[in-house]
Amino acid sequence: MEIKPKSIKSTHLKNMIIKCLYFDKAMSCAELSELFDKSIPSIAKAVNELIEEGFVIEQGYAPSSGGRRPLMYAINASAMYILSIAMDQLSTRIQLVDLLNQPVADMEMFDLKLLHNEQALDLLVEKINNYLAHAGVPKEKIAGIGIGMPGFINPIKGINYTYLDAGDKTLNQYLTDETGLPAYIDNDSSLIALAEQKFGIARSQKEVMVINLGWGIGLGMIVNGEIFRGRNGFAGEFSHIPISEDGALCTCGKRGCLEAEASMLVVSKKAIEGIQQGRITSLKQIDEAHSKLMGDAIMDAALNGDQFAIELFSDAGYKIGKALAILIHIMNPQAIVLSGHGARVGKILLAPIQQALHKYCIPRLSRGTELLISELGFDAELIGAAVLVMENFDKEVKSQLVAG
Repeated sequence: MEIKPKSIKSTHLKNMIIKCLYFDKAMSCAELSELFDKSIPSIAKAVNELIEEGFVIEQGYAPSSGGRRPLMYAINASAMYILSIAMDQLSTRIQLVDLLNQPVADMEMFDLKLLHNEQALDLLVEKINNYLAHAGVPKEKIAGIGIGMPGFINPIKGINYTYLDAGDKTLNQYLTDETGLPAYIDNDSSLIALAEQKFGIARSQKEVMVINLGWGIGLGMIVNGEIFRGRNGFAGEFSHIPISEDGALCTCGKRGCLEAEASMLVVSKKAIEGIQQGRITSLKQIDEAHSKLMGDAIMDAALNGDQFAIELFSDAGYKIGKALAILIHIMNPQAIVLSGHGARVGKILLAPIQQALHKYCIPRLSRGTELLISELGFDAELIGAAVLVMENFDKEVKSQLVAG
């Protein structure tokens, strides 16, 4: 059915309001009018239509500032849902959330090795479709699928150049075709930075470096209030900063990369080697093929005071701090946020990171950079995946306007 331009414009405005209220929680018609440069009557009309359609609710009146108190409007959390997917090199999490990023179905977590796994994409699609079938939510109430994943990713084209080859289709298109829902992909570290900027500890800050402490060590860069991706979308390969000349061989083929010296996988392998060598520790022997189990176990042990586990994280933290000194010299950020899975042991990492910064960083620069530990932690990537869907929420109609 042909859509008239007037209807498209109206839908676009309403979609922009939905998107805005998702990020800003509650606003008045006057605030929305100023933000979108639209008349208050046109905003009021769109808001009233959204209330009738169930997308917006009245939030009550704003506190008095001397004049008439404006009526505030907020998003209806259950009006739509988002399928958030967080992937790393070893495992994947799927979670259906509402428009307040709150879970509405149980999270599913499963092992999914990405490297040298030709079946990974088929398994991912199977898991998504099974999850949707059992969630009990009609597809028309799901705004889309947001997926964070490691690798060299072009989020605009929807291509992962490292993992999950979709043949002659983009990964976005392949997933959309196979699931029947709009699908969007982005680098996991960029989405973690996006989550911290929109809903986390970096909210409202303009110059922030967000470190994704996972099985690798990623970086999401917020520059001038926006996610910075570089020319080809690959900016932020922090894990491949060389910190030694003759260090361990990295998966990229070079020696001495930060990832090969201080990632969670490296910490896990060193823990396994230490146990085999008879180190005194509460950790139990785990086969090297199950580094993920060891990663979780060593964080638990460190938080419970295990000296060997703390020693391993202290060594990793010092090396991360050495790399952060380089980053601070180049970017001069307002803050550095430790986020991702490894944020659980952020307090243990802080002291050795600071020690390295004292040694390798110009004091005037390091004193101006605040080190923060994420409050979102392991949930950051799932929240970022939801944000990714809402960032694209009004673009379908916008593209129709351009085409028309």
